[in-house]
Amino acid sequence: MIKGLHHNAYRCRDSEETRRFYEDFLGLKLVNAFEITATKTGRATHVLHSFYAMDDGSCLAFFEAPESPFDFKPQHDFDLHIALEVPHEQLQPMLDKGRQAGIETRGIADHGGIDSIYFRDPNGYVIELTAKSAGHDDYMNPDRNGARDKLSRWQQNKPRAD
Repeated sequence: MIKGLHHNAYRCRDSEETRRFYEDFLGLKLVNAFEITATKTGRATHVLHSFYAMDDGSCLAFFEAPESPFDFKPQHDFDLHIALEVPHEQLQPMLDKGRQAGIETRGIADHGGIDSIYFRDPNGYVIELTAKSAGHDDYMNPDRNGARDKLSRWQQNKPRAD
């Protein structure tokens, strides 16, 4: 049985630049970092793996692997984004903080059951801070929101690539 998320791991350009965004700006504490010099198959490598903790004990983690090519590019929200839950009263202050820091910042967006703001981190990833709205429980309840039916309709009617 899956208990929850331990960590998600992403590549980063520079570990210190990433730390400044996740720890100094967002407030996620750096809780571990270690160097990896060999893979489990014995291949030599030189990677730093770092972890940033959230209040529930799960982490966002990053790999800096300077010798391993990776195509860093600004991600579109639909391609990849990381959504982190915050109390509703933190949305506006974080939006203001992002703008004052010169970080690409968007929001506040009302999605029905959640309100969100968006930043772009130094690696090009979209970071969403999201807060539950009054209707959140219905928004996420498949017995009330028709999730299965919506998925089935999508499968039948979705646009097809030529």
